[in-house]
Amino acid sequence: MNTPPSPSGAEHTDGSSIRLGALVPLTRPGWVEAGRHLLAGLDLGVREVNEAGGIDGRPLELVVRDTAADPERAAAAVDELAHLGVAAVAGEYHSVVARAAAARADALGVPFLCSSAVLDALTEEPTEWVARLAPAQSYGWRIYADFLLRAGRRRIAVATQPSVYWASGTRVLRDHLASCGGTVLELDATLTPEALCDALVDHGAAALLLLVGHPEPAVPIVRAVRGDRRLAEILVGAPAGQPEFAGWAAALGEDGAGIPFLRYLPERLGPLGERVGKELRERLGEAPSFVAFEGWDTVAVLAALLRSHGTDRAAIAESWPRVAVEGTRGPIQFSRTPDISVWQWAWTPIQVVDRDPAEPDRFRILHAG
Repeated sequence: MNTPPSPSGAEHTDGSSIRLGALVPLTRPGWVEAGRHLLAGLDLGVREVNEAGGIDGRPLELVVRDTAADPERAAAAVDELAHLGVAAVAGEYHSVVARAAAARADALGVPFLCSSAVLDALTEEPTEWVARLAPAQSYGWRIYADFLLRAGRRRIAVATQPSVYWASGTRVLRDHLASCGGTVLELDATLTPEALCDALVDHGAAALLLLVGHPEPAVPIVRAVRGDRRLAEILVGAPAGQPEFAGWAAALGEDGAGIPFLRYLPERLGPLGERVGKELRERLGEAPSFVAFEGWDTVAVLAALLRSHGTDRAAIAESWPRVAVEGTRGPIQFSRTPDISVWQWAWTPIQVVDRDPAEPDRFRILHAG
């Protein structure tokens, strides 16, 4: 696993720096765009800590490992980072990968702050070693289901691929919609786009949700549905957030607009969020996604713990419930949440948004949770 050079200004090899491990998908089949945004946020956070004097005069050093969406690779990276003496591990976007990293961190006694993954069962058993910033899938996806119900969409089809993450999301949607008279039909994403369109017509579906990877098979499915006159009234949705990134708009153009998805931002950023957002935009050369803000917030939390408790791993893990940090999207504190096995920020702001069909680079807030 190669470590890309970190521009955070902390390339120390004499033991004076405090090392933080960072797990990020930077190569395919990982979602590279999400990884790039997450790393930009992590790295900006580290640079700002160092510019402010570091942690008691010691700079932070971000030791980056590319997970490439591979759970085994992530687990091996946690092993390596623990051996390198990191105070904590942070990051990861893909839920199944984060689950493998969390299990390994728990086994080794290394604090892991998960930035972006939402799978409820991040660990099999409750653990003191893992905390999470992103909302649990059961919480965020219920908000998405409420949006569908408010929009009058009760006959829902999901195009899905085999994955613990997609299966969990389908279950959340089915249970919540069923309580309000809704139904969920699962369609195998290996169907040809044409066959999938036929199934949507036969079912009389009011919405199709894309519980699939991007760009394949999401892009060809969207093109087929948008091009089928029989499905002119169907709502296409993507709760996992595929349309958040510029690559979506580049691949689909106008066809990628009007597809509601979840993102974890407040309606308006405060002064801190505005400042960090401006810095992230300059680094990325484009508007920062919520994933970039998650990266910055991750470092803010870990820096606060390091200032208060030093680099002792056990002391860091014991302090999740006592940390209180002003993040880019609001005050961050962790608590025990029913049916969630890790320390959880409950909850980050959640929106259902889409790209405006009249101006696809602009996002419209459709619903807030």
